[in-house]
Amino acid sequence: MKHKPDEIICLYEITKAIHATMDLRQALYKALALMSEHLGMNRGSIALLNPDTSEIHIEVAHGISSSEKTRGRYKLGEGVTGRVIETGRPMAVPKIDDEPLFLDRTGARSRINKSTISFISVPIKEGRKVLGALSVDRVFEGSAPLEEDVRLLTVISTLIAQKVAVLESINREQERLKEENLRLRKELDKKYSFSNIIGNSRKMQEVFYLITQVAKSNANVLLLGESGTGKELAANAIHYNSLRATKPFIKVNCAALPENLVEAELFGYEKGAFTGANREKAGKFELAHGGTIFLDEIGSLALESQGKLLRVLQERELERLGGTQVIKVNIRLIAATNRDLAQSVEQGTFREDLFYRLNVYPIYMPALREREADILLLADYFLEKYAEEYGKDIKRISTPAIEALTQYHWPGNVRELENCMERAVL
Repeated sequence: MKHKPDEIICLYEITKAIHATMDLRQALYKALALMSEHLGMNRGSIALLNPDTSEIHIEVAHGISSSEKTRGRYKLGEGVTGRVIETGRPMAVPKIDDEPLFLDRTGARSRINKSTISFISVPIKEGRKVLGALSVDRVFEGSAPLEEDVRLLTVISTLIAQKVAVLESINREQERLKEENLRLRKELDKKYSFSNIIGNSRKMQEVFYLITQVAKSNANVLLLGESGTGKELAANAIHYNSLRATKPFIKVNCAALPENLVEAELFGYEKGAFTGANREKAGKFELAHGGTIFLDEIGSLALESQGKLLRVLQERELERLGGTQVIKVNIRLIAATNRDLAQSVEQGTFREDLFYRLNVYPIYMPALREREADILLLADYFLEKYAEEYGKDIKRISTPAIEALTQYHWPGNVRELENCMERAVL
């Protein structure tokens, strides 16, 4: 097959274009633009097949508007494009108004005299696998055969096939990730829904009401109550039912951090800020940007750290240790404590201004002894949970066990009850 000078130039330019950028769509768009410029092949499009759904969509197009491109969707075997992809063989239509298979699904030719347009479509293959189709319009030239155009398009489809294969692979991976993300999102919604906070008592109904009221706002929340009452579960429910649910949720147990590392963890540090700081590190507030940070046991923070926390809450900004750059952060704070912070303020161990900044929306998590009506409900829940987890056939709690459960004062609260039921199942 002997190529004309314009065709040789076009093939050369297409080869350069597809190797000149890592942007796959841009490279393919450039190839279509060159075909229009040098060969008079207009409204070029690259349609890809989704092998999982047998659906075809236009991925890249030149001379077609975004809305027209969006309408370019076909089933396998539908229309000229669908037929080419289904059979793996090219099709040339001398006059599109004479071809019943030509659907013009995009509507790109609605204002053009269809008797003046020819349409050529060739498969794009990777080995024997058909990935999609390369299609173009050209001006109808009477008796001029389209075989040469078909051969030229086939050469071009071979040139771009590798890029198309990579693009198709990326699309499939993105679709897989979207499905995986949706699955994980559903799991999170299930795991952190209100249904995981068990309780029918009046005090727990008050807790549910307060969580529901505050969840959709951006207000800071202070969770109060003894250890083991479910403050972290409440924090989960607030975040995952908020407008920030898809954003980061960073949890920090302030009591578990050595005092000399608290600020480095919360605010981050620059390289060389202290001995052992061999690289820069973003703090928890930076990592929570756009989302929520949960500071458990906030009452254990040293006064100096409390001052820096107050700045973050008031100014929405911070500086890393050893740094001078001001870093803006957009976070929602949920704090929790088992201490009486008002008493800590009186004792001078907790800043009064920080206390009032935190105490905008307090939620008290009642001790288990304050919600006796929920003890058996919780016990049944944990029994079912751990019986399923450990494969044990245990259906109910014995009467003596019920009496023991209801008479005990549960200093460790719900956490202690859960541990007790897990041991009982084992």
